[in-house]
Amino acid sequence: MRDFTMYQVDAFADRLFTGNPAAVMVLDAPLPDAMMLAIAAENNLSETAFLVPEGDTYAIRWFTPSQEAAFCGHATLASAHVLMAELGVTGPLVFTTREVGTLRVTGRDGCYELDLPRIDATPMEAIPPALAEIFPGGWTDVVRNFENIFVVLATPEAVRAFLPNAARIAALGEGCLAVTAEGGTDHYGNPVDFVSRYFAPGHGIEEDPVTGSTQATLAPYWAGRLGKDELTAFQASARGGRVGCRVTADRVCLTGQAVTYLKGSIRLPV
Repeated sequence: MRDFTMYQVDAFADRLFTGNPAAVMVLDAPLPDAMMLAIAAENNLSETAFLVPEGDTYAIRWFTPSQEAAFCGHATLASAHVLMAELGVTGPLVFTTREVGTLRVTGRDGCYELDLPRIDATPMEAIPPALAEIFPGGWTDVVRNFENIFVVLATPEAVRAFLPNAARIAALGEGCLAVTAEGGTDHYGNPVDFVSRYFAPGHGIEEDPVTGSTQATLAPYWAGRLGKDELTAFQASARGGRVGCRVTADRVCLTGQAVTYLKGSIRLPV
């Protein structure tokens, strides 16, 4: 048996109980995959991040309650917050991933810039029949990336009013669906460039409070539609979170804050 430290951080949040909570564990060596999945299932948060130092970088993996995730922005931001604010590591930080290359984070005083690969949307060539059942009122556009379907609605009010059907969303195959619209406001009533919500019941996440990885696709999409490369986004979940976005030729930089909710020790049979 060994003792480990686990942190829970509210990411893309300027105060507790907003944004998206993620758990973070900094390890000296990888844990077995089955144990990381069991820990994530026990946490029952959107994602649990596991970090292993590799020289000047950190290998990062993310697990939902039901499986490993290919890409997670908010848990990466939470990981950077743990390293910088809790463990005194000086940035910039470099995270290596299995599927989306290198991620970099800079920041201080609980405010961070997360550098992600730009993942442009592609047209949805074949619309799944379940999509018409999910959106009987239709949409203005449907696009996708390697893991998500993005449905563009006519107004931000339609995004906020959308009532998800988890079984039908899971029937889309990937089980990952984002809805978005131009305009809207954040939780303080400040105007933003676009709003979104994100649902991944196939990954054990009925609605994700604030998603970083989807902005790697949403920000370039709206940058092209709106003709600007710096945007503000708001994820209109019950907890809500504001995200700053800067789009370049091959990268998307997100800005957001984070706060530590708890720190605790767990004992594992390793």
